[in-house]
Amino acid sequence: MLGSSAPTPPPVAPDPATRVLGSSAQAPGPAPAGAAGVPSGGAGGAAAAGGYPAGPGYGGAPPQGTGSWAFPPPPPPRKRRVNGLLVGVVAATLVAGGIGGGVGYWVADESNDSASSQVNTSNGDSVARPPESVAGIAETALPSVVTIEAANGAESAGGTGFVYDEAGHIMTNNHVVAAAADGGDLSVTFSDGQRYDAEVVGRAEGYDVAVMRLIDAEDRELVPLPLGDSEQVAVGDATIAIGAPFGLSGTVTTGIVSAKDRPVASSDGQSGNASYMNALQTDASINPGNSGGPLLNAEGQVIGVNSAIRSTTGGFGGEAGSVGLGFAIPINQATRVAADLMEHGEAVYPIIGASVDNGATGQEGAKIVEATNDNSDPVTPGGPAAEAGLRPGDVITAFGGRAIDSGPTLISQIWTHEPGESVEVTYVRDGNENTTTIVLGERVGEQ
Repeated sequence: MLGSSAPTPPPVAPDPATRVLGSSAQAPGPAPAGAAGVPSGGAGGAAAAGGYPAGPGYGGAPPQGTGSWAFPPPPPPRKRRVNGLLVGVVAATLVAGGIGGGVGYWVADESNDSASSQVNTSNGDSVARPPESVAGIAETALPSVVTIEAANGAESAGGTGFVYDEAGHIMTNNHVVAAAADGGDLSVTFSDGQRYDAEVVGRAEGYDVAVMRLIDAEDRELVPLPLGDSEQVAVGDATIAIGAPFGLSGTVTTGIVSAKDRPVASSDGQSGNASYMNALQTDASINPGNSGGPLLNAEGQVIGVNSAIRSTTGGFGGEAGSVGLGFAIPINQATRVAADLMEHGEAVYPIIGASVDNGATGQEGAKIVEATNDNSDPVTPGGPAAEAGLRPGDVITAFGGRAIDSGPTLISQIWTHEPGESVEVTYVRDGNENTTTIVLGERVGEQ
């Protein structure tokens, strides 16, 4: 996240064979830059003050350590379907899960014994399971997980969400509901098959978080999923993912937290704007349609919002299923964004007010560009970066104590903070390492 207030990047530009959605991927065409952090074009591909890639070359090659991220196979020509799940590490692609034929809804047993859970077997018998077991956690959580359908004319998408509060708010990914954001149809179906219409309360493209609200759901007792603390998660902790992969609602998979603080840049591969997150990585099986669903810990608390997977091969028609690398937005960040969306209808982004090169490889850090395509200032006059003494050509190598190896990594780190925070920045100028403190600015809404 380049700028504390980085706007959502323009549509990620594809390479004919692969789509690099990481620090170097970007949509064609320059956009104005400036204090607000709007993407700007720069030689080599720049990320604007808000931390988005830019430039006619779409940022060039991916940064070191990134791979190629394949979009899902092209949808049937009759109807465009965006599958709700991202693909990526540092670079990723959104793939929304199909909601269509063959969707089976898991029917929860209404009786919830305090000592054990009842799981129905194929012959109709009930088998007691301890509440702390995967089966017990699943039975408790499934009634609060919903399958989402979003449509607007020929556009349709699907994914997962979960009950966020008793007022009827549902948390999910932005790319799951984007198709219905402008006058489309939006509905959710609970595990018992009950369907409700819904409306978008607010969505944040840059964070890939959205909040919906159920319509006329007064007849239903809503039980919010308990929220955990993603800051307390450790590598090796058990995870449980719940969602509707390929439209198969009520699917439960398990794994562990396989890494933390994984910079991920993602796009839906259908001209959607890119998103950035400092993700939790899990080997729980995540597939198209899991997007927006909860990633739970061993206590049944939500620690993340499932959002991305990595593909094994690049290009259209490549493998788009789980390969044991799934990524989730940390719940602490998601709840902060949700609070802004429910209060203002818009997200608040921290920014640094500088355009960063997202296309450079073979170097450490995120370089502030020396020129932009639209002739805007690489460092916004009077902005946070300028006030901290940063100049065009400086290479940021650490932000808040975290090593920075690329523009997307910087964006991801910036967006873990909030506007107004003071953060120590390490940068290299003329071969000399320096440190300064930057006070993050802010940008409200998508730009």
